[in-house]
Amino acid sequence: MGRKATTLDEQVAILRSRGMIITDTEKAKEVLFDVGYYRLGFYWFPFETTYPRKNHRNHEFKPGADFNNVVKLYYFDFYLRNLLLRALSRIEIAFRTKVVYLVSNANIDSPAWFADENVVTPKQADYYKAGAYQAMKEKNAVLRLHHQHHPKDEFAPAWKVIEYMTMGEVLHLFKTILDEELKKSVAREFGIKTVVTLENYLEVIKNIRNVCAHSNVLYDFSPEKSIRKGPAMMKGIGDNQNLNGATRVILYLLRQISEKRHDELLSDINSLIEKYACHSDVSHIILNISGFKDFNKP
Repeated sequence: MGRKATTLDEQVAILRSRGMIITDTEKAKEVLFDVGYYRLGFYWFPFETTYPRKNHRNHEFKPGADFNNVVKLYYFDFYLRNLLLRALSRIEIAFRTKVVYLVSNANIDSPAWFADENVVTPKQADYYKAGAYQAMKEKNAVLRLHHQHHPKDEFAPAWKVIEYMTMGEVLHLFKTILDEELKKSVAREFGIKTVVTLENYLEVIKNIRNVCAHSNVLYDFSPEKSIRKGPAMMKGIGDNQNLNGATRVILYLLRQISEKRHDELLSDINSLIEKYACHSDVSHIILNISGFKDFNKP
């Protein structure tokens, strides 16, 4: 679109001039006005002749590129994000709860252990003492209320404070815990033997949660760090850098929490893949770019 705004009619004309098949002009304009030309551009990117090159794109479309298939890919992404968000929330809450319960009960005399250098690294403890906790308190009515009722407390207890941390903040806090055996006990709650594997899986959860929560593009998701081999990613799968691999991590962790929720999510994802992968041009993207050609069946 360049640096100047364009009308819906101009957007349709641009797409057609680049080789996009648009059979229903009014419907295309409706979608463009609903979703946006810029956002849809992420979904017609795989239909361009220069894909997957992100630099020096010519924006020309491959022969047969159809606007309807772009919309199908968009809705596959949309519905999958909604499915995953529910599972990601369940996993995040379970991890947060287990950390709070196990670490708090192991440090019964230090309810504010997140700022105790005997429990977490001195740097982490100093982070909260130096102003991070005060900033949290200023934004949070529950924490302010705690201090009204307990004015002598320097900090509210961990089970209150950690409830208002982001997934990334909780994971970072977990990594700073000094007692490795305590961290292993959290990992075992998820059926994982090593702390490094749990941390890797949770990094994937954090990455994909951020994508889903901000309605970003999902079909070509790639975690910041390759997924480690372990109970969710067995040797030979080869999906440690795509959406299929990340989905396996979600399903594995969800299964440790609820077998029923795992089975429901697995069935829902399979149904979604079957619905949209029946269209040949979209199928290639879902099965190969997203990696779902090897997705487990129930």
